[in-house]
Amino acid sequence: MASRTAPDSLLLVQDLVNTLDIETGADTLCADGGPRAFLRDHGLPELALDDDGLTGLQQLREALRAACLAHTEGSPLPTPAARTLNRLLAEAPLVLAVAEDGHPALRPADGLRGTAHLTAHIAAAVATAVADGTWTRLKACEAHDCRWAFYDRSPAARGRWCTMAVCGSRAKMRTYRAKRV
Repeated sequence: MASRTAPDSLLLVQDLVNTLDIETGADTLCADGGPRAFLRDHGLPELALDDDGLTGLQQLREALRAACLAHTEGSPLPTPAARTLNRLLAEAPLVLAVAEDGHPALRPADGLRGTAHLTAHIAAAVATAVADGTWTRLKACEAHDCRWAFYDRSPAARGRWCTMAVCGSRAKMRTYRAKRV
């Protein structure tokens, strides 16, 4: 079976969305040291987050989840999620920097702190994924009690569930039972 892990350019986005397990309600961002561990695991500088910063991070996560679900459903991003993303992205400007080897790359603008710094890294990842055509393959599981982010590697890019063995089977069984009634 093909891996559902996103390519490196989108792994930060996928991992942020997956910090909340909807089925159990476990939110690793709310755990003691959760944001610090998340950032360390992705090689990013530590954020000084207060309650507002944590709320902003959770809002970013859920707006990204909504974008991933829109990719799954082939529908537009809901207006509230678009507004949230636009607001957070406006607070996280990017600059185009050229490395010594001559390759350009997007990076967070100097002076960004807290959630805005992470949001800028997310924005750079999304911009890179849009440019290479992989952004719409980052999806959220269609199962309402899951919504786990996964990368759709199927040839037709029509994947709907994080795993066919669990969420896909449950959905097909519900459909089957509904037809029998």
